Amino acid sequence: MSTDVLLTRLNAILGDGLAVDPDITAAYRRDVMPLAPFGEPLAVAFPTDTAQVQEVVRACAEHGVPIVPRGAGSGLSGAANAIDGCLVLVTTRMNAIVEIDPDNRLAVVEPGVINLDLRGAVEKHGLFYPPDPSSYDWCTIGGNLSTNAGGLCCVKYGVTTDSVLGLHVVLADGELLKTGRRTVKGVAGYDLTKLFIGSEGTLGVITQATLALRPLPQAPGTMVAAFGSTEAAGVAVTRIVREGIVPSLMEIMDATSIEAVEEHLKTELGAGKGCAALLICQSDSGGEAARRELAMIEQVCADAGAEMAFTTFDPAEGQALLTARRAVLMALEVYGSWLTDDVCVPRTRIAELIAGCERISREVGLRIAVVGHAGDGNMHPTIVYDPTSEDEFARARQAFDDILAVGLSLGGTVTGEHGIGKIKREWLAREIGPIGLRTHRAIKTALDPGNLFNPGSMFH
Repeated sequence: MSTDVLLTRLNAILGDGLAVDPDITAAYRRDVMPLAPFGEPLAVAFPTDTAQVQEVVRACAEHGVPIVPRGAGSGLSGAANAIDGCLVLVTTRMNAIVEIDPDNRLAVVEPGVINLDLRGAVEKHGLFYPPDPSSYDWCTIGGNLSTNAGGLCCVKYGVTTDSVLGLHVVLADGELLKTGRRTVKGVAGYDLTKLFIGSEGTLGVITQATLALRPLPQAPGTMVAAFGSTEAAGVAVTRIVREGIVPSLMEIMDATSIEAVEEHLKTELGAGKGCAALLICQSDSGGEAARRELAMIEQVCADAGAEMAFTTFDPAEGQALLTARRAVLMALEVYGSWLTDDVCVPRTRIAELIAGCERISREVGLRIAVVGHAGDGNMHPTIVYDPTSEDEFARARQAFDDILAVGLSLGGTVTGEHGIGKIKREWLAREIGPIGLRTHRAIKTALDPGNLFNPGSMFH
């Protein structure tokens, strides 16, 4: 069957929700990851409800045209990148907050809802949606679900999957699967909800999610500590964890990150000259409990050799530190384009990972800044390079892979929150092994026998 027949059918389903103009479709070919391959889509679909998604899926399945689901495009693994001749299915117009149930602490949302908008909406009810990726002001819940996104609050509240009760998913035959529950507990059958979370659009299209909410935490207090060596900062992180202290946030910045942010924001973070690592911790326990937690953390940092440590309960000061932490990638742009990696190692080995990145930086002759979530060991080494130089791009790509190798050698994983996508397929195979890969393929075949959804992503 010809593509013209398919486009006519899709136009009947979607109306002005179908784009075929190359000037428009070009904007939906790729996400933020510069290394991931991408192709030219046949068209881009913007459905507004589940019924339209079902009809689009059925039409594409009948015509053998693959579908690549996509949210806002903030991803960093190429998971939503187009392949030649595909239909990119964008869920951003499905952006309704269907329900907020304060008594049962849950929300029902469509996939196009922006993370920060949901947080603001539930906050009016005294509630809190914890997952907070750094792109939370523009990334969507659907994309967060598909990549099992993390964020700065993971150390206390977990990643996206820890806040999901159930899903609606359109399967490859166009049928609507409803998974999960609205209750606090429930163990009926396989946990299909978690199967689809993090599946990167390879198993179906998520069209609705039931999310668990928490009581709104207290305004956080913030502790910042500067260290003369990354080893000392690593010791502090290990001891904080060992003491059983669970801050709501624990972030680390290396010297390169600190320098870039201070230059970008035209401010000083209080790190002082010669600071090798900055640790930022918050407690949202409130009142005396927060003061006690942060006092313990400050003491641990001092004992580990911090050259400076102070605590503030001024919301503006705390927010300024968090703004600096979130601004690292933007700050690095003054030096060139950036390529951010995503590895997670045991918390006791963070210092070794940073040291490994320093070695790789020297070997490839490129600036590498390391920033990340010290509370869970998820680090984001970011390589700066000149995109107009083929040589620098090649060295950046080499550094990217070398960092993944270091992460695995330290007992870690090749992705803590960005996903596999189209950039780390070989690394997934290396990490999970042949039996793990065979199991992945068996699940994919069972749910999507025609390889309709996102073919070539995650694994070949």
